[in-house]
Amino acid sequence: MRTKSLKKNKINVVTLGCSKNVYDSEVLMGQLKANDKEVVHEEEGNVVVINTCGFINNAKEESVNTILEYLQKKEDGDVDKVFVTGCLSERYKPDLEKEIPDVDQYFGTTELPGLLKALGADYKHELIGERLTTTPKNYAYLKIAEGCDRPCSFCAIPIMRGKHKSTPIQDLVVEAEKLAANGVKELILIAQDLTYYGLDLYKKRNLAELLEALVKVDGIDWIRLHYAFPTGFPMDVLDIMNREPKVCNYLDIPLQHISDDLLKSMRRGTTKEKTTKLIEKFRAKVPNMTIRTTLIVGYPGETEAHFQELKQWVKDMRFERLGCFTYSHEENTHAYTLEDDVPDDVKQDRANQIMEIQSQISWELNQEKIGQEFKVVIDRKEGNYFVGRTEFDSPDVDNEVLINATETYLKTGDFYNVKVTEAADFDLYAEVIL
Repeated sequence: MRTKSLKKNKINVVTLGCSKNVYDSEVLMGQLKANDKEVVHEEEGNVVVINTCGFINNAKEESVNTILEYLQKKEDGDVDKVFVTGCLSERYKPDLEKEIPDVDQYFGTTELPGLLKALGADYKHELIGERLTTTPKNYAYLKIAEGCDRPCSFCAIPIMRGKHKSTPIQDLVVEAEKLAANGVKELILIAQDLTYYGLDLYKKRNLAELLEALVKVDGIDWIRLHYAFPTGFPMDVLDIMNREPKVCNYLDIPLQHISDDLLKSMRRGTTKEKTTKLIEKFRAKVPNMTIRTTLIVGYPGETEAHFQELKQWVKDMRFERLGCFTYSHEENTHAYTLEDDVPDDVKQDRANQIMEIQSQISWELNQEKIGQEFKVVIDRKEGNYFVGRTEFDSPDVDNEVLINATETYLKTGDFYNVKVTEAADFDLYAEVIL
């Protein structure tokens, strides 16, 4: 007979979904470690915590399948306990408790102290900025705010994450200093909405002031901005981007669509004309800026004419980086009252068409880089290549720079100057300048 009391628990944290979830898992793991708990990320452990995503249908399916997979392991005796946290359980807790009752306990996005208690740990308030990072050692996510006040019709994030709440500048600086002390060289600033940062705390949009404080942190070489909202974007951020070499000439700004009809229905608070002018202003102020955006196709009421307008706009704007999603009909959102009238195969076909246009644009822009020199950071070694990124590329979603590992030895996490020798749709091939 197994005597569980003699065995030390090993807690395995499994993360699904976006970088905000990665960050939350890292905070949880930091708290557990401070409580002298043995904790691992996506390895073997007899106690499992699944940090779920509840954003769109595919993510919800993945979360449910992962829960069922670990419950099977529990039934087989390989796992003792399964806890579920994150956005899915925030959004659907009563349904989940009814439909999947074998989970030991469900926790929402704001119930970290309760989750820790269930794991036999105490929540330690003094641990500002202490977390166990799960990303490669050279970069880390810095979550500068939680929640969102925007009324976008298609989005369930405010349901799962609540109202916008900025983290004070001094706390973020402390966190950045601790990350730098652990060898982190690149901070990726994340939030549901960077544009809104500071309005609740400082009564003004304060992203520029936060950047001014973060560039002073020793050891940090790059600071990257993710998830800015187009309406009300604080233009003083661009001055700092121009002036401060540490702030990457890079901005992730999801625009979702360009047809005025759909922007209105999506409740985006902007128009085609305003959006186009904003992008033109960005490029005029920071000429070598890389703009990443994401679009949604198949939103309720999107006609062929709306889609053709979007396609033409993508061709005209020539975004350096672009992703495209199919619309997901989410209950309790404003758009859920509309008829989900674009068939799935049409949605997918439209997304494919947009990505085909983008891959051609990306190929053309990459051809222009042949012969140019760039500073790159090396993230990892894969097969016969060291894989790096320029300041114009974010991990996991953007272009990569491949350097032949049979000819040169490079150190992961270090910066090198390289010269581009070849270019594909989404990758550059380069050699190190010695």
